[in-house]
Amino acid sequence: MSEWWQWSPRENSEDLGFAVVGIGRFGSAVCRELIRNGADVLAVDNSERAIEELRQLEPSIEARVVDCTEEESLREAGVLEMSTVVVGISEPIEASITTTLLAKDSEGSRVRKVIARATSDLHEKMLKRVGADRVVFPSRMQGERLGLELVRPNLIERLELDDQTCIDEIKVPDIFVGRSLRDLNLRKNYLVNVLAAGPTKRLNVNPPATYILEEGHVLVVMGLTGDLQKLPKT
Repeated sequence: MSEWWQWSPRENSEDLGFAVVGIGRFGSAVCRELIRNGADVLAVDNSERAIEELRQLEPSIEARVVDCTEEESLREAGVLEMSTVVVGISEPIEASITTTLLAKDSEGSRVRKVIARATSDLHEKMLKRVGADRVVFPSRMQGERLGLELVRPNLIERLELDDQTCIDEIKVPDIFVGRSLRDLNLRKNYLVNVLAAGPTKRLNVNPPATYILEEGHVLVVMGLTGDLQKLPKT
C-alpha cells in the first residue's frame, strides 16, 4: 500500500474525531454517515481490498490498512488519537475483543468512548468486560443510524420525508434552556420549523412563541437535512 497519507496529531481540539475499525458493510455505513454529517473520520482495516473499496465510495476519507490487533499499528495509524472508536469487526471475535481493549487501555490513548459490534450475547458480555462503553448488534441498529447518533448525540428520532427533508425529535440543547421560541427564532436563525415542544409524554403541538424551553424537554423540528444538522448538538 502506498504511504500517501501520514497521520499528524490534532492540536487544541475537544473533539478529536472518529475512528472506524473494520470496514465491512456495517463499518462502511458508519463511515458514510459520519462523513455525510461533516465528521472527521479515520477508517482502518486489515484488508487492502476493503480499504480500496471504501476509497472508491468516499475518495476524501482518511483510510489505512492496519493490523488492528497490534497496539503500535493502531498508534501509528492514529486510531488512539481519536476520541471515539467504532469497532465494526465481527470475526474473528478475538480481534474484536483485542481491538476494544487496546483502544481503551493502551498507554497514552486519547480514546474516550469505544462502541463495538457484537454477534452474540456472549460476545457482548466479553466486549463490555474489556471496556466497551456501548455494544450494538447490526440487526438491531444499522450503521447509518449509529453514524447519525454519533454526530447528533441529542437526536432521539428522525423521520425522513424525502431525500432532502426530515423531521427530527431532539433533546433541547443546553444553550436553548430557559429561552423562548420567540427569542430563539429557529425559523430565521436555523431555517427549521418547530412542530412541537415539551416533555416527551406531554408535547405541545404548534407551541406559541412565548413557550419557554426547559431542561430535559424535547423539540420536534422540520427542515432540510443540512439545516437540521446545524442545530446545537448538546
